[in-house]
Amino acid sequence: MKPFQTFRSIFAVLGAKNIDTDQIIGSDHLKITDKSGLGKHLFSDWRYLADGTDNPEFVLNQPEFKQSRVLVVGDNFGCGSSREHAPWALLDFGIEVVISSSIADIFSNNSFKNGLLPIQVSEQEHQFLLQHSGSEITVDLEQQQIHCADKKFEFKVEAFARYCLLNGLEQLDFLIGQMDEIKKYEKRHFKELA
Repeated sequence: MKPFQTFRSIFAVLGAKNIDTDQIIGSDHLKITDKSGLGKHLFSDWRYLADGTDNPEFVLNQPEFKQSRVLVVGDNFGCGSSREHAPWALLDFGIEVVISSSIADIFSNNSFKNGLLPIQVSEQEHQFLLQHSGSEITVDLEQQQIHCADKKFEFKVEAFARYCLLNGLEQLDFLIGQMDEIKKYEKRHFKELA
């Protein structure tokens, strides 16, 4: 994973509520084990017309949003089954942050583990963002702040997840980095048991 940097981006809004992981990426793509290339399947039922061409009505197909790195989504985003392919597809498409007033726990956990930042804001802040699609937004994970249209919103990310994202570490990488301390603990622990 790459370290999470503070960045600015135009954000897109996909305001439908209860977007589940099957809508994010269909089950027919779950046999894929390579993360690259999944972005083309992101929201495929909505992004493409029956003939396979881009649906011009879908927000991420509109020219002004094709480079958006932030997606403001409706309530209960990522509900449904556990599916790491959902954050993989978002990241491969170029989305690095999803923002809502409620994000499903299992989707949040999968996102943090794969380098996607899910941010929960208050209902009032969420409504403000939903109404300002296409605005520039700054996401600062270090300070846990969002800046948009002269407004500043605070958000909280669990300390370990924040540390891993800021340092570009998968959780397993973090544990491997602690191997010397783990071995010292095991040695001490087995001495105490003897």
